[in-house]
Amino acid sequence: MSGPLSGVVVLDFTQLLQGPYATQMLGDMGAEILKIEPPGGDWMRKFALGNLYLAGESVSFLAFNRNKRSLCVNLKHAEGVEAVRRLAARADIVIENFRPGVMDRLGIGYDALSAINPRLIFCSSSGWGQTGPYVSRPGQDLLVQAMSGLPFLNGRADDPPVGIGLGIADIAAALHIVYGVLAALYSRERGGQGQKVEVCLFNSLLTFVNQEMSTYLNGGGLPQRSQSGNNPAPYNGAPYGMYPTADGYIAIAMNPVDKLAALIGLSGYEHLSSNNVMENRDAINHDFAAAFRQRTTAAWLERLLAEDIWCAPVYTFADLERDPQVAHNRMIAEYDHPTAGSVRTLGIPVQFSATPGDIRRPAPLLGEHTNDILTEYGGYSRDALEALHAQGVICQA
Repeated sequence: MSGPLSGVVVLDFTQLLQGPYATQMLGDMGAEILKIEPPGGDWMRKFALGNLYLAGESVSFLAFNRNKRSLCVNLKHAEGVEAVRRLAARADIVIENFRPGVMDRLGIGYDALSAINPRLIFCSSSGWGQTGPYVSRPGQDLLVQAMSGLPFLNGRADDPPVGIGLGIADIAAALHIVYGVLAALYSRERGGQGQKVEVCLFNSLLTFVNQEMSTYLNGGGLPQRSQSGNNPAPYNGAPYGMYPTADGYIAIAMNPVDKLAALIGLSGYEHLSSNNVMENRDAINHDFAAAFRQRTTAAWLERLLAEDIWCAPVYTFADLERDPQVAHNRMIAEYDHPTAGSVRTLGIPVQFSATPGDIRRPAPLLGEHTNDILTEYGGYSRDALEALHAQGVICQA
């Protein structure tokens, strides 16, 4: 095995996106991910973006579950709980995203498992937190987006609140899970003791609006979306935004208005050197939009990048697939799946010079590795496994 986390064993009880994405990242870095699934499997096996299934395999499940092995076990059965307890004795990390209290009720919460393995790092990820007034509420991405203030940063001034078109709260939580357990792992290596780590969607997404919320908390007022729609950030002024060109769109970041205006042939802005003009930003954006329509995106990029203007083309997914930097970074990867066949997905974003990560395993079939995991980590004999199968405690694909 390769990767900086080679030899680290993770018991993964997570479903949907936040937890599976986090454990996939750990797996990409070399950790051994033992995905513990109920008899019906991870919820994401039965849901797919665009309702897209490859030979019956959910594209969403495939996107977040490579580099894992699957153990199918019934945690409502005492023998199933015992199997997990035996695995926990050998594990380094447990990650779960059940509603708060579920793991304790099953008898495999932090107190129970840390008594077996004091070095265990136990991460719980929830919607709103493990305690507090919202502890019993459903925690789902759109619901958390709605309460984060984020939808009032998107769209035009007169639009209704506009959410982000992907699971941004889940992704934020996944990143916090990863850095939380890695920090706890480092702490354990120094002090020898495990600990509990708590992450939630709400806190994680709030960190993504840190700059905007800090602006409001320190007297900046509520964010006011632009009327033009060019500017996607309410606290940012002209010329920041995305502008239509003769054949597409171009994104313009923070640039001196006078310099940019001169380069695109606009007069009247010679004495406006600011790169963040809040007053009359809609009128400025309107003038810039008219100028940008006169040339193609490629023509503008050639001219503006030569003058160190912060700009970029606005891509579709098809453009992204063809981009040479994406290819250079190896950010489109492919692996073979026993059912779905060849699966194309995104690659590993972090590179290590000495211990590179890689895609070692496809997303597993439900229970594909049940017998192997329980033999290797639980010490079960062939006869014991057959008995557990017969009782419906475990299942093998």
